[in-house]
Amino acid sequence: MAFLEAAFGFTRTLVVDGEDGRAIRHAELRWPLGGGVMLGSAVEDGDEFARLPTGNVSLYVVTNEPDALFARATAAGAAVVRELVDTDYGSRDFAVRDPEGNIWSFGTYRGT
Repeated sequence: MAFLEAAFGFTRTLVVDGEDGRAIRHAELRWPLGGGVMLGSAVEDGDEFARLPTGNVSLYVVTNEPDALFARATAAGAAVVRELVDTDYGSRDFAVRDPEGNIWSFGTYRGT
């Protein structure tokens, strides 16, 4: 969560620790433009969601400032998957990998 806050600007709004005090049972992070993500730690003895291996998620998040966010993410150590690019569908996008291997794509495309 600290990486997601530092690299992308999410804000921690709720954290429920697991029984062992190390794992996160449930957490909610808000996105500055609205919405957010919910997540938890990967643990072998957890429910079907907690048993998923890390690094298998790909997400897309809308941002109004992709250039500034790209600079912030890479400064925080995010591994670049796709450099900043202007797409043929009118978005300015980039993609980076977090320390757990998940791919985060950010861009100005808001969908249809």
